[in-house]
Amino acid sequence: MCVARLLWSPELLRYDFGPGHPMAPARLDLTMRLVAELGLLDQPSLEVGDVDPADDAVVQTVHDPEYVAAVRRAATTGQPDPARGLGTEDDPVFATMHEAGARLVAASVDAAESVWSGRVAHAVNVAGGMHHARRGAASGFCIYNDAAAAVQRLLDLGADRVAYVDLDAHHGDGVESIFWDDPRVLTVSVHQDGHTLFPGTGNPADIGGTAAQGTAVNVALPPRTDGGRWLRALDAVVPAVVREFGPQAIVSQHGCDAHGNDPLTDLDVSVDAQRTAARWVHDLAHEVARGRWVALGGGGYAVVDVVPLVWASLVAEAAHVPLPPGLQLPAAWRHEVEELSGLDPAERLGTGEAEWRPWSDGYDPSDDVDRAILATRRHVFPTWGLDPYRD
Repeated sequence: MCVARLLWSPELLRYDFGPGHPMAPARLDLTMRLVAELGLLDQPSLEVGDVDPADDAVVQTVHDPEYVAAVRRAATTGQPDPARGLGTEDDPVFATMHEAGARLVAASVDAAESVWSGRVAHAVNVAGGMHHARRGAASGFCIYNDAAAAVQRLLDLGADRVAYVDLDAHHGDGVESIFWDDPRVLTVSVHQDGHTLFPGTGNPADIGGTAAQGTAVNVALPPRTDGGRWLRALDAVVPAVVREFGPQAIVSQHGCDAHGNDPLTDLDVSVDAQRTAARWVHDLAHEVARGRWVALGGGGYAVVDVVPLVWASLVAEAAHVPLPPGLQLPAAWRHEVEELSGLDPAERLGTGEAEWRPWSDGYDPSDDVDRAILATRRHVFPTWGLDPYRD
């Protein structure tokens, strides 16, 4: 019986802003090559689903019709529309922009439908996680917000409560803004402090609109936070608020740009720590949401030694065949990486289990990460009846 569904088509590689842009299709290509070389596509617990672009009605569940029309128009004419974030340095216009973005939406919506229907327990779209796009504008390499579309589809199918957990180094601002006033959606973002990184948002005091106080949770970490302290931050906030919220499904975004080798961010979170975090989210889905888990990709621009390792591990985790830490990576894949990129690929899948210290060990007021954690707990925990110092 299939446990997980992986949404994939080579057509997803057409989400391409052009040469030199950080959001290179090679991220996905090398990931899927590694997934194949590791034998994950042959696992009976994993099925692979193809995907066509979503129609406009689906895209418009989270985007304004005028914006969708503007994306189509810019793609056809090649003319920028800077008021809507189109044709900027981050989001250059390209001819297949609408279809490519709509395909990402379709994949994440398919994942949501598959999980809610019970066809599979988990579903993965490594090409997804475009969490910056807003209802009426592109932003931060994101044309359409497939993550928000997955959450919205779960609501439309009958879910009363959906938790969205965002592990990208950048704040999940687009998803948060779309559901800011919706008490049915809990958005939790663990990210680099917005004072030091795009998009400049995600303050711990931002806890949701007047109708949804406490449903926006932001953990803003200082630059150079390492994997152990990053896991400590997750442990200190995510399980408590998700358990209290009691979601019927979890959608998570696994942008891997928090790694120390990523060229666009300033965190220092290892592959091992990111693999651990995926396992925690998986376990939490089984604990609180009857296993309903939609896992998405996101950011990540160290395309050889980080992204394929983290996302292949995510696929394996969802399929209930987790990869052992420190696994020797397939020689055939390493050769392909060298041929395609000219870069020296990683030899092993991390170095071992990530070491971390749980929040229950006590608060250290001299530690900048602990202070960031406590700021979030002070703002959010009381809205859920939780003690920021004890629970």
